[in-house]
Amino acid sequence: MQQVPSPPDAARSTPPLRKEGRQARLTAGLVATVVFLTAIAPLATDMYVPAFPQVAGELSTTATQVQLTLTTFFVGMALGQLIGGPVSDQRGRRIPLLGALLAMNAASIVCALAPTIGVMTVARLVQGFAGGWAMVIGRAIIVDLATGAQLVRVLNVIAAVGGIAPIVGPLLGGLILQLSHWRVSFWLVAVLGLAMTVAVLVAVPESLPRERRHAGGLGNFLAAGRIVVGNREYVGYLVVAGAAMGALFAYVATSAFVLQSMNGLSPIAYSIDFAANAVGMTAAALIAARLAGRVSTRKLILTGQIAALAAGIAMLAGALWLGTPLSLAIVCFFVLMTAQGLMIPNGGALASAAVPDHPGTGSAVQGFVQWVAAGTIAPLAGLGGEHTAVPMATLMTVGAAVSMVGLLVLAKPKSAETASSRGRTAPHATT
Repeated sequence: MQQVPSPPDAARSTPPLRKEGRQARLTAGLVATVVFLTAIAPLATDMYVPAFPQVAGELSTTATQVQLTLTTFFVGMALGQLIGGPVSDQRGRRIPLLGALLAMNAASIVCALAPTIGVMTVARLVQGFAGGWAMVIGRAIIVDLATGAQLVRVLNVIAAVGGIAPIVGPLLGGLILQLSHWRVSFWLVAVLGLAMTVAVLVAVPESLPRERRHAGGLGNFLAAGRIVVGNREYVGYLVVAGAAMGALFAYVATSAFVLQSMNGLSPIAYSIDFAANAVGMTAAALIAARLAGRVSTRKLILTGQIAALAAGIAMLAGALWLGTPLSLAIVCFFVLMTAQGLMIPNGGALASAAVPDHPGTGSAVQGFVQWVAAGTIAPLAGLGGEHTAVPMATLMTVGAAVSMVGLLVLAKPKSAETASSRGRTAPHATT
């Protein structure tokens, strides 16, 4: 679909900064800092997930209420990204980013001190809002400074290297449970948030100069949003990444109960398995980054979708008729997580490439949809309680299937000529 320029959000009305010789450019330090920013969500969840049974016991609450703290976090992430992207288009990237990190640090401290599940739920909402605000600005900075194959490559590298957080997070969480208390995980998130703030101060210059900002306001945001969501290709890739995100968080929200409560794994054993799955996701994203510009990005996404769908179907069959055996759950979880490394970062990169004139709004809508999907799926996955995997497996299967519809139906290229005309923006996206 042809792009329609929009004065309020015309972030591409001038050439990319790295071609203008401006101070802001895509450096290794800047990319490393954005990787650090992408660690906000996994660090704030993965260190905490192994402790779900302990949290439920100490705060005298149910598994469903503990999972609700994930939901409020994801809702906060969604709202933070929806608002943070347009605000950064108006105010610039650096100052709003620093403010978000400070707010996230404060919310993490409140989580560490929370006396009740209610206080923790509210603090998690604020923590998610600030974290989502920071993440969408980090992504917008990359979109400010990269295009085409470089954009796809850098976003895959960020996803892959950022996979260290979900590898280390659950291992740290399990270790913390063995040596100390689950509240320590939130103190650690606060300390790491402070380190993120310092990294931004040192390595991230302003990537959006004043002449490329817009006047802001709800009307301007809605106008830009209409253009973004009116782009069928963008919407298709949005569905690809959003549905995959939903399947991923069906696993995140419920896997601790499936592997620990149903199959007897210890917190350390669960954390090791969770980390191994994150290794698979990281490896897949690194392979996709390596192949960017040489192999069709769409084919990589489809490969991941087929694998995720197979894992969901196998998990559902095991939950319905086999009592969810440990070996089947471990294999299906690994395949699902590895597939996400091909689906989510590549789907997000092609969505960004489809709306190059609206990087902030495109990133905001993308983040909003993904984290709304995560926040909606998390409590649904736990509806069956601690002793069934049927809701989770159903959501894994449906998520993979809907993601495939986004790729093959909504984002389907209309013709080879159309695909060729897009070659400058998203090379090898359709070949």
